[in-house]
Amino acid sequence: MATIPVVDLSSWSDGEPANRKRIASELTEACRRVGFVYVRNHGVPDDILREAFTWAGKLFDLPLEKKMLAPHPPGMSVHRGYSWPGLEKVSQIIYADGEEEKQVGSRRVPDVKESYEIGSEVFAQQPNVWIPEDVLPGFREFTTAFYSRCFEVAKELLRALALGLGLDDEEFFVRFHSGLNNQLRLLHYPPVEVEKLAKGEVERMPAHSDWGTITMLFQDNGGGLQVEDPNQHGHFVDATPMDGALILNVGDLLMRWSNDYLKSTLHRVTLPPLSKENGVSGKSLMTQSRYSIPYFVAPDPTAIVECLAVCANEADNSLRYPPITQEEYAKMRARGQYL
Repeated sequence: MATIPVVDLSSWSDGEPANRKRIASELTEACRRVGFVYVRNHGVPDDILREAFTWAGKLFDLPLEKKMLAPHPPGMSVHRGYSWPGLEKVSQIIYADGEEEKQVGSRRVPDVKESYEIGSEVFAQQPNVWIPEDVLPGFREFTTAFYSRCFEVAKELLRALALGLGLDDEEFFVRFHSGLNNQLRLLHYPPVEVEKLAKGEVERMPAHSDWGTITMLFQDNGGGLQVEDPNQHGHFVDATPMDGALILNVGDLLMRWSNDYLKSTLHRVTLPPLSKENGVSGKSLMTQSRYSIPYFVAPDPTAIVECLAVCANEADNSLRYPPITQEEYAKMRARGQYL
């Protein structure tokens, strides 16, 4: 994998079936081969994205005591509000029937990052935890609107994947996703000593895969995101920021849904390529702050995910996984993420 593929959606909505079929094929093939793809002309205007990053900067610039007015609730059942550095320890541990099934990565060192999670305003199982309006006026209004805008983009990507997989109905995946169970995440990686990061004494975010259907990622120009080469285990390549593009990646649940036809790829945030722009000298070399905004797309909790017949193994027509609800799968994955 020399580069991550790029797909342009500019002609997706022009009414030409041939263009939709071509784009769907390109997107699906990228998700099959790599699991990551840059998406250009996705439908979120540049000025809206700039405003989103401006709000993220305002949020994380607040004093800790102000951010702690909206703390992440204890445990793993509600994933909303502000997570301070060290609270979340991203791992790649998957449990099945109470037994550890797979482990990649480590939880021994802290993640040097802070985040803020936002979901649907009408999802009772995951109630939002908001910064008070007088502390950050306008934040709630903007982020809830941005959440909805991202979902509109996500639905088009789900339609393209359904078409690319050969399903008869472009709305197949959309019907499982009402938008209730998605998550908008604002992420800030504070400056960290290059030496400590290089030696593994601290982590920004270790290698992991995402749990849901797809993730849409908007990132600043700081760099540091890396994707594992599917053809070389343990070899990671830089997912260099591309102006105006989002990064789409396949989640574990979609890989399961597609009978492993689509690839959920390990990725991490680590030491960015150093230059005068993103490193400063002093007593020690420090990285610059990094901001990113992932939008995680997941089926509704009671949605039953079954391997698609169109993705059955060509050799023996087999399907690898039994049906599972999104809620059951998420609980299996969430154990060990938060203490």
